[in-house]
Amino acid sequence: MARSAMVTPSRAVLDWTVNTPPAIGETSCPNRHGALPVTRLTTDGECLDAHLVRVTSTSSATMASDPQSTGDSMPMSELKYLDLHGDQVAYRDVGSGPETLLLLHGMAGSSDTWRAVLPQLAKRYRVIAPDLLGHGQSAKPRSDYSLGAFAVSLRDLLDELGVSRVTVVGQSLGGGVAMQFVYQHPDYCQRLVLISSGGLGQDVGWTLRLLSAPGAELLMPLIAPPPVVRAGEKLRSWFSAANIQSPRGAEMWSAYSSLSDAQTRQAFLRTLRSVVDYRGQAVSALNRLHLTAEMPLLVIWGDEDHIIPVDHGYALSEVRAGCRLEVLPGVGHFPHVEKPAEVVDLLDDFIATTSPAATGPGTTAAATRPR
Repeated sequence: MARSAMVTPSRAVLDWTVNTPPAIGETSCPNRHGALPVTRLTTDGECLDAHLVRVTSTSSATMASDPQSTGDSMPMSELKYLDLHGDQVAYRDVGSGPETLLLLHGMAGSSDTWRAVLPQLAKRYRVIAPDLLGHGQSAKPRSDYSLGAFAVSLRDLLDELGVSRVTVVGQSLGGGVAMQFVYQHPDYCQRLVLISSGGLGQDVGWTLRLLSAPGAELLMPLIAPPPVVRAGEKLRSWFSAANIQSPRGAEMWSAYSSLSDAQTRQAFLRTLRSVVDYRGQAVSALNRLHLTAEMPLLVIWGDEDHIIPVDHGYALSEVRAGCRLEVLPGVGHFPHVEKPAEVVDLLDDFIATTSPAATGPGTTAAATRPR
């Protein structure tokens, strides 16, 4: 268990600042990340690092009870909850082994998206799969949903779980978050795996472009009204009973149905608009990929991806030396759901045949310093 602390009523918190210097009269708390990323000042003058939080509860969020379940037969692990900077973060933490994997889902998704690969991966690795803020069972505050903010929260989550090095695996939006995490916190990263990743080119499906437009929040309640979602759930249960399944369709339905919740819609729009506008993807990691030159990189894509085209994967493999690109035929935007066995095999082989990046603190700063 990572280090933990609670503020008792007799030591009430007077102030809470995030990524800002302390106000006059406050005390600076050093930590492994440098000067004061988060500070709390108590009535007795003690300064508490806000990374010192604790797991507050666990929940038996199995496939049978998880509202984002797609109906597949593969059982899921329990969801755990951690209070991080005042927001509840839901995550799955299973398995054990010499390697730790950090799995990052896509937009409007959750950790449930890894249901078909997580049980197999957990046999050989420790696997941590969070619900990013604004997604799944995590809190949905009126907050910063930029890639940088996600990267910082992931760093803090790993600190609380006592994990110092991971192989980062990101799908779609999670791929963009993964690349940002590697850029901001390279000392945590051993390898990078991108699955149908965002952040590698401008092209993206027109649905996301339209939803990023001003005024979309007025139309979104009409897109996924509760009666339609309830009817869709009934149809899905009928198809499942008849053994008619579409992993790709189930994943897209899970994302669509989540938008029936008002808080989820607001978080979705904030996340979407941080990376997409009417012209397409507005954020690109291509000009920073040289900073990961020493880090093993695996890219997995489906050749039938109509959300983010496989051309982005080919382009990445041409500009990034040492990139291993695996294109799965007949697969769309969710290779880990559509072809889970193949994805697990690729991850196993990638980890077995590569050595962790020997990246230390300050590497990014050194790489970007003018010469």
